Amino acid sequence: MKKIMDLIAEELAAAFEAAGYDREYAKVTLSNRPDLCEYQCNGAMAGAKAYRKAPIMIANDVAARLGDSPCLEEVNAVNPGFINMKIKKEYLADYLNQMSKDGDLGLETAKEPKSVVVDYGGANVAKPLHVGHLRSAIIGEGIKRLAKKMGHRVLGDIHLGDWGYQMGLIITELRERQPELPYFQEDFEGEYPKEAPFTIGELEEIYPKASGRAKEDEDYRREALEATRLLQNGHKGYRAVWRHIMDVSVADLEKNYESLNVHFDLWKGESDAQAYIPDMIERLKEEGYAHIDEGALVIDVQLESDTKEIPPCMIQKSDGASLYGTTDLATLIQRMEDYDPDQVIYLADKRQDLHFLQVFRAARKTGIVPEKTKLSFLGFGTMNGKDGKPFKTRDGGVMRLENLIAEIVDEMRGKIAENRTVAPEEAEATAKMVGMSAIKYGDLSNQASKDYVFDVERFTSFEGNTGPYILYTIVRIKSILNKYQADGRELSGLSIQPAHDENEKALMLEVVKYNDVIASAYEELALHKICAYIYDLANAFNRFYHETKILAEEDEEKRKGYIALLLLTKRVLEACIDVLGFEAPERM
Repeated sequence: MKKIMDLIAEELAAAFEAAGYDREYAKVTLSNRPDLCEYQCNGAMAGAKAYRKAPIMIANDVAARLGDSPCLEEVNAVNPGFINMKIKKEYLADYLNQMSKDGDLGLETAKEPKSVVVDYGGANVAKPLHVGHLRSAIIGEGIKRLAKKMGHRVLGDIHLGDWGYQMGLIITELRERQPELPYFQEDFEGEYPKEAPFTIGELEEIYPKASGRAKEDEDYRREALEATRLLQNGHKGYRAVWRHIMDVSVADLEKNYESLNVHFDLWKGESDAQAYIPDMIERLKEEGYAHIDEGALVIDVQLESDTKEIPPCMIQKSDGASLYGTTDLATLIQRMEDYDPDQVIYLADKRQDLHFLQVFRAARKTGIVPEKTKLSFLGFGTMNGKDGKPFKTRDGGVMRLENLIAEIVDEMRGKIAENRTVAPEEAEATAKMVGMSAIKYGDLSNQASKDYVFDVERFTSFEGNTGPYILYTIVRIKSILNKYQADGRELSGLSIQPAHDENEKALMLEVVKYNDVIASAYEELALHKICAYIYDLANAFNRFYHETKILAEEDEEKRKGYIALLLLTKRVLEACIDVLGFEAPERM
């Protein structure tokens, strides 16, 4: 279905043309004065210079040709040249009924679906997920779901940090603790054990111990660097240990991401790109893209149009070691070969902006990525505590993600118990659902690039601009629908009727924005727009609910119309929270 503002714009364009003006001036926007009108057009002012006429004269000419409009009940030309419009109640109801009959709620999906890869994990193996991983995971999951909602073919890739010095540190520490293991016996000929010689808990203790020691013990650091080199050059025993590290870590990561309702299609890592690096570097040198600068191999990415200096993209250190830029370029080679994406979207801390600018320019310049493939970086801000500093535990340490989730769920468990509306056997599942809405909505309702304060008390409130408030609204609608059915009535075959009052029409006007909001959010990769929309929609519903006798309405047809509107409102809210990555319980 076309967006309702596009349909209004088509009528307006015909009116501009009939009055002798260019159709391009018929741009329709939501009114910034909803007390005066619902939609507005400022095209008369834009065309005043071209036609050497006062804007109000143009506006009057256009308004005069909209007197018999099938969709507008009121059109006014207002000084200095605004065209103010109100939509017909019958037209609005008809549009909503068309939305109700459409499985996609009237959403205009892509006419030419694109192939999209979303890179949004970035977790390191052998390390626990902490709150610093939260934003990448939930924003990335939302962008992936949003792209799918718009009809694109999407792959989400975790892009694990699973290669390099950290692996050498773990191997060195493990070898020192258990030198008798076969992985460290150079003359070992048999098969290595299938079970890892460590648990995830032991692995998470080994890495920080080794890392701390390497900073103080130069010999130990050299051993770790040598272990890293041997691993990367195919040392049989070290590769076997590395596979154990991967298996144990990935199993734990899957469990933790599952608790966030975050799912990856690809579990690739930096290690998967290593095979592409030697040939890539050789080609870049041969074709003159890369050159030596102070001992390092670099690609110049400065453009004449740049107003500030952009440093070269470094792809090999003077000692021959690879860097993040090397891995990211090699990963792009792999992605182009395996998936030929039309777009690759990266999620990372906004402080990585320069890094991705360098990598994107290097990828374009060297032909690694063709012009047809769009490269996008969505940089996010920091999640802070109430003190304005990065979120920490009470004793000042970095909080594990599973502990943050547990704290929020525990808070919701207590509030749900206080309400006494949920059976004990449902309470735990409900607390997790509502807790997830608190975490995700609390984050996603902020513009991604902005830092924000993670306020547990505010985010878990059932009132205000929060996830639990949105869920409470959905649960309220479910309750009304259940009561309607409990009286022996059917929910099928109902039609939305023209609005009977301003509160009902206000709710309808919010519902019809769905198509435009989802499309706009995807175009700008702006999930906070969906949050702002469902908050407005929830408010509009609750005003309607408080001012209207829905189930007590004596006119049966009028009551059926109300129920039909509630059904559609619920579907729209549920479609939006599904994109955001959470769901609503039956009771709260």
